Amino acid sequence: MTTPEPSGHFDVPPPPPAPPTHLPGLELRVSRRLLWVGGACYPLANIARVYTLTIHPRRKEAVLRFLRTFLITGAVALTLTVLSGITMVADQETGSGLMTFVWLGSVGVVVYALVEMVQVLSAQSHYVMAVETSGPSQAVVTSRDPHFLNQLVGQLAHAIEHPDTEFQVRVESITISPQHYYFGDNVNMYGGSGNVGMAGA
Repeated sequence: MTTPEPSGHFDVPPPPPAPPTHLPGLELRVSRRLLWVGGACYPLANIARVYTLTIHPRRKEAVLRFLRTFLITGAVALTLTVLSGITMVADQETGSGLMTFVWLGSVGVVVYALVEMVQVLSAQSHYVMAVETSGPSQAVVTSRDPHFLNQLVGQLAHAIEHPDTEFQVRVESITISPQHYYFGDNVNMYGGSGNVGMAGA
């Protein structure tokens, strides 16, 4: 006696991607139509796009920004030095103290700009998965394994289409400044300036 073959097609969700094990990280979880990235919550119904991309440091802009800061700061310091020499001939001691303050401040500004440029030049590119919502919010995750991110895109797409889907993986948090990285189709990140991204490894 043979067992009859089951009829019909069963839509079985694919297994969730294996979580990376080399970092403790945060929890990325889909549960009850919500996507949790650490303590941030995104309703699946509000997700407009899920995609992967490689973000690159804005090295050219960093160099140009440093050169602009250097030239402007130098020009201001020289202008103040010349004006001080013309207007404070009678009080050399006061003029000397003021010019010392001006040049020390100028050096401080240039050093700060130099450190910022070096940080961008030495930054690495990241392969990431971005989750955009219909509102002004966005989550970003990354991994050393691109296949893991590709699986995660598919899993999130499946969860959007199937309300009963639940899974969780571990992600790691990093800071990604939109001033230092090109991001997606547009170099601006949603939500104004000073945003940070959530990243996994």
